Amino acid sequence: MISARFAPILFGFLLSGMMSSIVAGISSFRSVGLIEGFGGLWAGAWLVSWAMTFPIVLVVAPVVRRIVASVTAAPKQEAPRT
Repeated sequence: MISARFAPILFGFLLSGMMSSIVAGISSFRSVGLIEGFGGLWAGAWLVSWAMTFPIVLVVAPVVRRIVASVTAAPKQEAPRT
């Protein structure tokens, strides 16, 4: 099991991997269509984009969290019921 202190890094790793895979697949398909060898083309585009996306996500995520926190209200705490 991975320590919880690594959760933000693991989250960024998985999120950037999934999102870059989807975007690379869509972009590759729109560029060349469903040709022979499409899987290899997609995988190559995905690995390059993931290598760039992962560090970007690690830098940008805290900024986005602060922005979201500044434009949303904190949940109201209910009084304990007796």
